[in-house]
Amino acid sequence: MNVKILVVDDDPGIRELVRITLQDAGYRVAVAGDAIGALSLLDTEHPDLAVVDVMMPGMDGFALTRELKSFRDMPVLLLTAKGALEDKERGFRAGSDDYVVKPFEPKELLFRVEAILRRYRKEEEAPILAGPLEIDRQSYEVACGNRTLLLPLKEFELLTILASRPNVVFERERLLERVWGLDYEGDDRTLSVHIKRIRGRLEGLTDRVSIVTVRGVGYKLEIRP
Repeated sequence: MNVKILVVDDDPGIRELVRITLQDAGYRVAVAGDAIGALSLLDTEHPDLAVVDVMMPGMDGFALTRELKSFRDMPVLLLTAKGALEDKERGFRAGSDDYVVKPFEPKELLFRVEAILRRYRKEEEAPILAGPLEIDRQSYEVACGNRTLLLPLKEFELLTILASRPNVVFERERLLERVWGLDYEGDDRTLSVHIKRIRGRLEGLTDRVSIVTVRGVGYKLEIRP
């Protein structure tokens, strides 16, 4: 099984239990004791899913979930001793995909992880529809009517991120992190150049889809009727 899971928990006992449970099921596992440690592992470990404890010192699990979602839209399973409805609501509003309350049965953790991964695999296989555009994440093709466009990888990744949430503004820093990585040290003009190229390519396909600059913040993809 070539799936890597990031386990983030400040309790060494729970962290080890989750690690062993996942490894015994065939998953590759990376571990961190806090949110900062987890974020530092993203570029080197490339996890497919994160199991995150809510109650951690410093950045809590809700805040870490939002970071993981904004970075790579990574699936997140929250693991916590809190079972109150308001805590579950906070978790789902932060973007978590599921919620397991401690103490938990290892089998329950496994089937919830498997369910999240199945759901994400289906979503990744499905094309993104943005107005007249159909973006195929398997073939890296962008189709509009009977015309098909092949984009360079970085441009395709940027367009895919923006098209996944039309009218949502993505900050420049977040786009750079998601496409070029957390350790990118280049000039952010690189992003501007890539956006300009994508705009030029879209103009040749349709006038219904455009990438709009939100001054001082970032970019969003707009779809006109």
